[in-house]
Amino acid sequence: MFLLATVLFINYIDRGTVATVAHSLQGDLKLDDAQMGKLFSAFFWVYAIVQIPVGWLAERYGAGRVLTIGLLIWATATILAGFAHSFSMLLGLRLMLGLGESAGFPCVSKLLALAVPAKGLGTANGIVGFAYTFGPAVGLFVGGQIMIHFGWRAPFVVFGVLSLLWLIPWSRTKVPTEATAVARAKEAEAGNLVPGAAEIPDDRWPTYWMIWKQRSLWGTGLGLFSSNYVFYFILNWMPEYLERVRGYSADKMTTVGFWAFVTMALSALAAGWAIDRYVRRGGSANFGYKSVMAVAHVGALICMLAMAAGSEMVSIVAMFVYQALCGASSPGVYAMSQILAGPRASGRWVGIQNCVGNLSGSVAPWLTGVMIKETGHFTSAFVVAGMVSLLGLIGWLWMVPTLKELHWEQPPGRALPEAA
Repeated sequence: MFLLATVLFINYIDRGTVATVAHSLQGDLKLDDAQMGKLFSAFFWVYAIVQIPVGWLAERYGAGRVLTIGLLIWATATILAGFAHSFSMLLGLRLMLGLGESAGFPCVSKLLALAVPAKGLGTANGIVGFAYTFGPAVGLFVGGQIMIHFGWRAPFVVFGVLSLLWLIPWSRTKVPTEATAVARAKEAEAGNLVPGAAEIPDDRWPTYWMIWKQRSLWGTGLGLFSSNYVFYFILNWMPEYLERVRGYSADKMTTVGFWAFVTMALSALAAGWAIDRYVRRGGSANFGYKSVMAVAHVGALICMLAMAAGSEMVSIVAMFVYQALCGASSPGVYAMSQILAGPRASGRWVGIQNCVGNLSGSVAPWLTGVMIKETGHFTSAFVVAGMVSLLGLIGWLWMVPTLKELHWEQPPGRALPEAA
């Protein structure tokens, strides 16, 4: 659990480094706002599409192996970005980064679904949510300090090299597979074990077509698209907004940004624990997760409008409130999918969900750059982000049914795939 949380913590530090150094990088390489928007978005051109085959690879060859290869690719891309001297080279490395980081969520979700019972998925995803939302906080603050003292290239090299250290403990860790999960479930049913993580029915192995035709899959995809649009807008453009619009120095920007993301991370941890506690006391997981989603998406609209039209104080307060709401919704983003898909389909399900959800990453940073270039301010970008947030209500509340594992009907005799 610690290592899975840590790898997504690293994932978000590395992907956010270009946003941390954006102001200095843009001035040094003479890039305009539209080019910066393309750099932010390029990551998602590959990251979103590759999610689907990565989900399949995680279930076919083992999520542990795929995650290892992914980290090697994205750490290398991060290091090389520190030596880039042109827009085209940075663009290529952002594509490479997206390829490597696409392994993150499908593999982690697959392993969580195998290792954690449904009644604990809120806390598990809260811990993971804390990690990947705390990543930008650390990346922004530490990366900002490194940039101030050593220039914008140094954070890429430092973070990339440190990322590789995760492979040392991971290489010594035994990860769960479908075979071990099924064995544990059968032993639990026989009374030899207390029922644990692998609550898997007999030998049902859902096909891709069975997963694709689920309306709830597209509901989770739309919900994630909506929340990610706002999140990636804030992640990529908040440092530039604070420096350009609010006149913050690089040091003040990193401090405010750090505490904003810390707020998000702590909110994710608290929300995951609170939802699990509510469910254990007899509450409905369906109500617990969906009510948090509803409040978060409506609240995000209000916060975006406040940041667009409010004073400096109102804008900063709204930013912190948004971070708290976004953090609170993060455990449900993947816990709901893990509950619906079950251990055998969660890797492919989250791969498809992340493909749809992260298409917003291809749009939000680039479109924001275009709007800023054309209008000269951030107002329209905040308004658009707020409106997109409302789409999440359709996905999470209307398209997703009552939360429980779906019944995968298929002809008998379909064997489990071998998982490394």
